[in-house]
Amino acid sequence: MTTATAELLTVPEVMARLKLGRSTVYDLIRSRRLTSITIGRSRRVPADALRDFIAREIEEAA
Repeated sequence: MTTATAELLTVPEVMARLKLGRSTVYDLIRSRRLTSITIGRSRRVPADALRDFIAREIEEAA
């Protein structure tokens, strides 16, 4: 899947998938551990970036 056609998730969707709070998700974005983009005033996380984040976290935990 290319970036142009990637599914973009809202912060609440990311919160639900990771079972984390809003401030924790924004901390991950701020620290650049989770990639996001801004469209207008809305923050979106590409689904691929979320999968990459999860894979890195699993790898680091192993």
